[in-house]
Amino acid sequence: MSNCPFCHPHLDPSQRIIAENDTCYFLMHDREQDVLVGSGVIVPKQHRATTFELTPTEWSDTYTLLHDAKSFLEETYGPDGYTLGWNVGTASNQTVPHAHLHIIPRYADGPHAGKGLRHWLKRPE
Repeated sequence: MSNCPFCHPHLDPSQRIIAENDTCYFLMHDREQDVLVGSGVIVPKQHRATTFELTPTEWSDTYTLLHDAKSFLEETYGPDGYTLGWNVGTASNQTVPHAHLHIIPRYADGPHAGKGLRHWLKRPE
């Protein structure tokens, strides 16, 4: 797709390709770093609207790149843990219609330490 930020990550100078393999990128965007230090996404190079469209090779390459990303993040940021997640569909707040795995380093002294995804999902509205 011509206007997809994940299909053409090099077109946004604020988005950095940290690592890649045959089918996937690990990307970090500068605007996210003020709030979620070290956060990034793993995306397939081919446009896949949701996680359910990934090929077996893309799943395998996502797994490999996740471990590469972890090594990079450990060396660069030294997090105490991680929150990982896929948003699929508008009800899940998928705002970019290209499959992407969020990798969010977590820190023991962070404002929401000890609170994972279930904490936010279980909160009353």
